[in-house]
Amino acid sequence: MKEAMLYEKLSDGRVHCYLCAHECKIGPGRKGVCQVRENQDGTLYTLVYGRTIAKHVDPVEKKPLLHFYPGSRTYSVATPGCNFRCQWCQNADISQMPRERHLMAGTEASPEEIVSAAQQNRCRSIAYTYTEPTIFFEYSYDTAQAAHEEGLANVYVTNGFMTEEMLETFDPCLDAANVDLKAFDDEVYREHVGARLQPVLDSLKKMKALGVWVEVTTLVIPDLNDDPEELRQIAGFIADDLGPETPWHISRFRPAYEMRDRSMTPLSTLQEAQAIGEEAGLHYIYVGNVPGESNTVCHACGQTLIHRSGYRIVDNLVDEDGGCPNCSTEVAGVGMAGS
Repeated sequence: MKEAMLYEKLSDGRVHCYLCAHECKIGPGRKGVCQVRENQDGTLYTLVYGRTIAKHVDPVEKKPLLHFYPGSRTYSVATPGCNFRCQWCQNADISQMPRERHLMAGTEASPEEIVSAAQQNRCRSIAYTYTEPTIFFEYSYDTAQAAHEEGLANVYVTNGFMTEEMLETFDPCLDAANVDLKAFDDEVYREHVGARLQPVLDSLKKMKALGVWVEVTTLVIPDLNDDPEELRQIAGFIADDLGPETPWHISRFRPAYEMRDRSMTPLSTLQEAQAIGEEAGLHYIYVGNVPGESNTVCHACGQTLIHRSGYRIVDNLVDEDGGCPNCSTEVAGVGMAGS
């Protein structure tokens, strides 16, 4: 165990955790919503520091991040736990493990060991992913600092439900993030996730203000968040509040966890969402979880810039200055230039 960061002790023995937007006030012997931060005699401890439940080498495109060092490898790590309870979670076996099975499984790995493993596997970055990285903040923070010292970038794949204090503390070690914007309806967040919408929107805007490269993913679920008007609200928020250069990943839902009674998202719905994104003025829209190619195209002239087959880059035509070879329009992202 390790004493947590971002909390304060209250006079009655409780602690106030302000790591995520739940801002739990936790009594002695109790845990927060995430189930991995515990008040022991007035001191808040993280129960998952260094406890890795998953370690993998992934293409960065799998996160998905298509405009952040395309074609590079990222070393993906996770601990058990989450501050959400998404009914469709595809990683529920590890994200909900502390809540449902009262387990903190995993193998010990220090931040230095994670960085060393990333280097040995020729990774350009470390991704904190699979479960919600905010809940293992102290571990990711120490690892991220060690990673920066060795020239590695840091990526969060996150639900975006952190506080402004957390993001300011992490700055400048957080280089990129893919944020799940699950809906644009607060009731959906409350009923199906156990959270609220506004803190996610605030986090997205804060990340952009801090200079973090941001990409947004929306899992389109039939009869939950697939109404065209709601998709327009999401696309409009991305275009107006984050900028039209922000990639939007529209992903196909597949039945999982507690939501196995719904069918997969029709391709026609995803195509309609893509058209809505284009109408909103978004430059880069990608359809995920479907067969086919996720090519990056110049928004100005239509030139195919990066040709992908699955997660593999077949060809990268972005010029050495990070622009379109046909019209010289800048291609938004980090490390976009082709070889």
